[in-house]
Amino acid sequence: MRVLCAFPEAMPSSNSRPSACLAPGTLYLALLLHLSLSSQAGDRRPLPVDRAPGLKEKTLILLDVSTKNPVRTVNENFLSLQLDPSIIHDGWLDFLSSKRLVTLARGLSPAFLRFGGKRTDFLQFQNLRNPAKSRGGPGPDYYLKNYEDDIVRSDVALDKQKGCKIAQHPDVMLELQREKAAQMHLVLLKEQFSNTYSNLILTARSLDKLYNFADCSGLHLIFALNALRRNPNNSWNSSSALSLLKYSASKKYNISWELGNEPNNYRTMHGRAVNGSQLGKDYIQLKSLLQPIRIYSRASLYGPNIGRPRKNVIALLDGFMKVAGSTVDAVTWQHCYIDGRVVKVMDFLKTRLLDTLSDQIRKIQKVVNTYTPGKKIWLEGVVTTSAGGTNNLSDSYAAGFLWLNTLGMLANQGIDVVIRHSFFDHGYNHLVDQNFNPLPDYWLSLLYKRLIGPKVLAVHVAGLQRKPRPGRVIRDKLRIYAHCTNHHNHNYVRGSITLFIINLHRSRKKIKLAGTLRDKLVHQYLLQPYGQEGLKSKSVQLNGQPLVMVDDGTLPELKPRPLRAGRTLVIPPVTMGFYVVKNVNALACRYR
Repeated sequence: MRVLCAFPEAMPSSNSRPSACLAPGTLYLALLLHLSLSSQAGDRRPLPVDRAPGLKEKTLILLDVSTKNPVRTVNENFLSLQLDPSIIHDGWLDFLSSKRLVTLARGLSPAFLRFGGKRTDFLQFQNLRNPAKSRGGPGPDYYLKNYEDDIVRSDVALDKQKGCKIAQHPDVMLELQREKAAQMHLVLLKEQFSNTYSNLILTARSLDKLYNFADCSGLHLIFALNALRRNPNNSWNSSSALSLLKYSASKKYNISWELGNEPNNYRTMHGRAVNGSQLGKDYIQLKSLLQPIRIYSRASLYGPNIGRPRKNVIALLDGFMKVAGSTVDAVTWQHCYIDGRVVKVMDFLKTRLLDTLSDQIRKIQKVVNTYTPGKKIWLEGVVTTSAGGTNNLSDSYAAGFLWLNTLGMLANQGIDVVIRHSFFDHGYNHLVDQNFNPLPDYWLSLLYKRLIGPKVLAVHVAGLQRKPRPGRVIRDKLRIYAHCTNHHNHNYVRGSITLFIINLHRSRKKIKLAGTLRDKLVHQYLLQPYGQEGLKSKSVQLNGQPLVMVDDGTLPELKPRPLRAGRTLVIPPVTMGFYVVKNVNALACRYR
């Protein structure tokens, strides 16, 4: 019998190695009992496992999952979406009735749809059905006017299943709109870099189109109101908001509300700062506006949607929580990983970057738990790169490593909802491009929605090596997360478990399922780049088959690759994948 020696890679010193080699059976039990690392502490990351120089593929990872109780339970709408108000400026709001866009959004339901962004605080509502539009000479805007009646007529076409207004826009109209949007994109970028924004007018008709899109897509709309309309004493001027609330109520629109966007930036954007206590008073004022309106008397209210939790931002949050901590249903903040102007493709593979979010979570949780212990916390408006993103990077396969790790880390640390900025149109951080084609992060999100349930499970990992290796700290290039499988997925019985795995190594990794997962059937959903661009590819393949929408505009079937029971999982280098372990009969997953 061949004898192996076990030396767990996570140990900090070679002095902690066992003094003798063990038989394989004894070794297997010892590893499971002594080396199991649990994620129950919330912010503990997966065990780092790396390969020694010159030892290719000689590390076997033993993996088990605690199935008795979940360590966290997140919102059913955990992965949610955002639309930026810039779609009013560049004209894309008129195309939200597109059958293809609605189909793509439905694929990610149930979810929240936040309508907000940097232009939130320059948004003004006007209760006009058909405002006079100022149009110039020949150009996209001029010619689009000729198709306006077509847009109206096509919106009348109903989706008989839901009674929704669904449009089939002519190709020539979409081409003119893309030309117009390209021109407006330069204007929007100029505003962003100069930090000087023009006012946006949201008409009643535009609000109708926005709500129609959300409702038909199975998304719950969260509308962020303008907080920069101020009275001379710096209190919030609610006149425009009240007009919007009354109109929405008259239409019986089911909407939740926010006030403002990144209030920590108001001084640079508007020349007038709003401190935390004043913002708290503004939220209380908004609550008082909602309560007399019958349909909104119990509407949810979220905020304050602060930026990265630096010292001044934490001070603002502290002041807000003192005054209005009990007023909001969840505390919200935003996060951006990289400066989009200097990003490189390999930046998306840096483990140090993947881990920056963890410290921010702890800072936010500390303030929130000081005033309202147990209050839900949401990450709203997460983006991989700033400045609208970077073409061929933010919208590529490589950006998916940050996105999938964000989903895993947030759920493990108890964040209730994460809202992705943006579903469509805004810069290059979106999930769907302007040809209405899904990008790699969309397919990643679709797989997550189909396979991952809200219950988070603790992962136990141990490593086997053939030769001793001096202990050293290794960052987590292999990241493993576990959830109960989505109970809405009727392909799997309750009690199944879904793993999602990120391998940032340049070599493949082998994982042996142990304990409760041992000898179970596994369905693999391996997502890899498709085409010659590699990590920069905007197309992906699932288990070797390219993912594209069907010719009739519907989403393709996501077919798994069945793996033989007891087979070692082989994770290719620099890839992401989901693995459904069937018929585990996990107690934590059998009941909702």
